[in-house]
Amino acid sequence: MIRFILRFLGLICLAAGFILVIYDGTKSIAGNALALTNVRMLWEAVNAGSLAAVRPLIEGTVGAFAWDPVFSSFLQAPSWAVLGVLGILLMILGRRRRPLIGYAR
Repeated sequence: MIRFILRFLGLICLAAGFILVIYDGTKSIAGNALALTNVRMLWEAVNAGSLAAVRPLIEGTVGAFAWDPVFSSFLQAPSWAVLGVLGILLMILGRRRRPLIGYAR
């Protein structure tokens, strides 16, 4: 059951990443310039209040050094790439096991 949920969430992430690639592509074509939606813009579009609540949480538990170089660079990454990598990882974690052949059981 857990494998099914992981595969399903991975498929949702891959689909969302593909939609964001199409969105960024059409925006780039229409504007004659490269337009990328970063994770910060996507997170603010979905729920801006939670992004403001995450900063004190990270600075309080891990430290201020974790916010500025690490998490802020993560927020500047293209959202389609982050969702694609997350989807691939979830699909790998939820894949079915190969049947054992021979005496390896």
